[in-house]
Amino acid sequence: MTTILVTGGTGTLGRLVAERLRAGGHEVRVLSRHSEPYAVDLRAGGAGLDTAVAGVDTIVHCATAQKGDEQAAQNLIRAARGAGVRHLVYVSIVGVDEVPFPYYRSKLAVERLVEESGLGWTVLRATQFHDLLIMMFRGLSKLPVMFLPAGVRDQPVEVAEVADRLVELAAAAPAGRVEDMGGPEVRPLESFARAYLKASGRRRAVVNVPLWGAAYRGFRSGGHLTPRRAVGKGTFEEHLERRFGGGRVQAGSGRSGV
Repeated sequence: MTTILVTGGTGTLGRLVAERLRAGGHEVRVLSRHSEPYAVDLRAGGAGLDTAVAGVDTIVHCATAQKGDEQAAQNLIRAARGAGVRHLVYVSIVGVDEVPFPYYRSKLAVERLVEESGLGWTVLRATQFHDLLIMMFRGLSKLPVMFLPAGVRDQPVEVAEVADRLVELAAAAPAGRVEDMGGPEVRPLESFARAYLKASGRRRAVVNVPLWGAAYRGFRSGGHLTPRRAVGKGTFEEHLERRFGGGRVQAGSGRSGV
């Protein structure tokens, strides 16, 4: 079995990837800013990063932040080249080349760095995770009225399924850009929001508000969706049931409100 480094290995996705790789018999190193023995800030790089990648066959790059991803990728690639890493697997987001959202632009720039790295590489784009919607709805429901961007649909995917796919890719030969991975349903954002409100026991009016700007137009046109690659199995309602308990929430239920 191979030695595999998982960046962001204590995060929502990276933790599951590391667990599954270990279960498969691989030697796994977890790199994150606060996890010994490989506590490294990728944006700073340095000798600690060189130590972390020494003797590694494959890197699964799950670490991400709102700022600094490009510098982190440059440092990681430099260290990987020096260590003779065979395979770099990077998880990106569906629509990074379609939606001019600053975070998406950064992810696209990292994709290009990976492709031009001179390493064997694989890039998987996935739609956003269920947990991201929950986090967003939790914040939006702090007010008596939940305001949503009008006309936007979403296609969330179960993070465990993305982890499973990354493990498959890490254990295989470099494959370049592989097919996107999307959740099982493309639905209006309002539908997901109402399901969240019902599951969490919150009563809020829901108002769809038209926005402006190129990023909003990109989301409204569905640039972040991949309906032809709706390969995920776990639904948002199933995720809510595990998260909040109680009876199963039906898709599109709870239509009361604005």
